Amino acid sequence: MPRPSTKTSPAPAPAPAPAAVRRHDEPAEPEHRGLDRYDINILAELQRDARITNAELAQRVGLSAAPCWRRVRRLETEGYIDGYHASVNRQKIGLGVVAFVRLFAERNTGEVTEEIKRQVLALPQVLACHHVSGEGSFEIVVVHTDLEAYARFVREVLINLPHIKDLRTSFSLGEVKNLRQLPLDHLR
Repeated sequence: MPRPSTKTSPAPAPAPAPAAVRRHDEPAEPEHRGLDRYDINILAELQRDARITNAELAQRVGLSAAPCWRRVRRLETEGYIDGYHASVNRQKIGLGVVAFVRLFAERNTGEVTEEIKRQVLALPQVLACHHVSGEGSFEIVVVHTDLEAYARFVREVLINLPHIKDLRTSFSLGEVKNLRQLPLDHLR
């Protein structure tokens, strides 16, 4: 008669932990969670000098050329890098006036907001536009050649935008700081 086996069968594998469910009042994972120190250093170097060669960039961040190139492509593909741009001196090309304009909408509905956004996006004189809280609906940054040209732009264009009932302008008396490099220290 065969003897019963003294071998014990292996213990069943533990059940996988249930996936964590995020409550609606908990913050979402930050988008930058996947960035390591090399990615952050690459972003910092490219912000300082977007014309740097890949070989020089790789040397500065401590990688060999091929992995550095792949990381840059991934940062571009994932949207961390929006593009590469030349910084043109606005005064050298005759744009001496910088105006900060608060636009006041007749109504603040979704449809009106989207229409104003479309109109403002079509204006090359508008460098930036923010949908704001507080007084007014939008804050835009406008450049123009001189005060007379800016006044004409207000009379002929801005005040005639659909759904705009009023606007308030403040002029820059001199630029103190205008960084185009985003701070990255919070990622380290």
